[in-house]
Amino acid sequence: MSRLPNGSGDSSGAGELHPNELDLPAFSLDVQALDLGSEVKALSLEILETESREPVRGKQAAEFWSAVFPLLTAGDPFVLDFFGHLDRVRDFCAAKQIAFHEAGSGCIVISQSTDQQLLQLFERFEGETFGCRAGERAKQGDRALTSELSRRGVDAYQDAYKHYSFCAVCEFEAGWVTLLSEKLWASEVIRRVRPAAQSFDVYISRPQ
Repeated sequence: MSRLPNGSGDSSGAGELHPNELDLPAFSLDVQALDLGSEVKALSLEILETESREPVRGKQAAEFWSAVFPLLTAGDPFVLDFFGHLDRVRDFCAAKQIAFHEAGSGCIVISQSTDQQLLQLFERFEGETFGCRAGERAKQGDRALTSELSRRGVDAYQDAYKHYSFCAVCEFEAGWVTLLSEKLWASEVIRRVRPAAQSFDVYISRPQ
């Protein structure tokens, strides 16, 4: 997956074109509501090979996701939360000169990464499950949440996401991001990520 030159055609579609009506790009981003119970508002974003429906992995996927997340935040402060294999995260951040801080006994927080740092982190830790939080509260130390992340992992976001623009669970090896948000609907997510879809020639679909 490589970026297209500026001015290339829009293949995102936003679900408006039926797949049988055109020659679709090689990759598709499925955006749809996710049922996690009546008390949780969630969306799934899944990057797939259009024909095989297999997850897109590796550098191609990392490049796409590292373009998507800054668009999703829409300028809000954001942090990444790591709560597994922390020695690997420490060593990698030290080697790449990526600033981080320890938040509790089992959580590392990386604040406001650059696009290049996001790409490096997403590619290196594709096989890990980690999180992202966006919103004004991300500028503050959320000790209660990071303590729960250390103890419960991603389940802690279900009790905290309403305080943020969104909390995201990243499972890139599966091609998958789960977005927890009271503020973002599927249509708004599509609007925000469309520039990345256009740049990487990815078709956006909304499965029913």
